[in-house]
This record gives sequence, C-alpha cells and structure tokens, in this order.
Amino acid sequence: MASTIEKISIALPPEMVASLRQAVATGEYSSSSEVVRDALRDWSHKRQLQQNGITELRQMWQEARADKSPGLDPDEVFDELERKYQAIADAAGATR
Repeated sequence: MASTIEKISIALPPEMVASLRQAVATGEYSSSSEVVRDALRDWSHKRQLQQNGITELRQMWQEARADKSPGLDPDEVFDELERKYQAIADAAGATR
C-alpha cells in the first residue's frame, strides 16, 4: 500500500521556528517535516489519552449513579481533604 503525503503550510511564532531549525541543525531530526510529524504524533497520543480518560470518567459516573449504597459523609471527606492540603501547604512553607 503506497503512502501519500499531503503538503500543508503552517504559521509558527519565531521562537518555535528557531527551536525546530535547531533540532534539525543538531541532527536530532533529519527535516522540519520530521519534527512536525513527531509533534503531531505526541499530540494525537495526548488526545487519545484524554478521550480515554473522559470515557473512563463517564463510566465511573454511571457506576456511581447506579450505586445505591449510602456512601461517605461529605463533611468528613472535606475535613480530611482540608487537613491533607493544609499539611502540604505547611510543608511547602517550611521549605521556602
């Protein structure tokens, strides 16, 4: 099966163009097109992960809605979260 390539034109800010050209100049990539293809593969992978995450969240939401058990007391959950994040903030303040 023969692969077809379609050429497109894109506009990039100067700093991105400089980074792209540097990646080619240093031999990290063989061409500007290879840099863009690699970036698009990463972008596509990230999008797929996001879509999978959304699908998983929807499934968890449906399962939670169907669950008729009493669950947790929201006040207790919020109190625990408040203690947790206060401890993190306190620890971060101690290291500064």
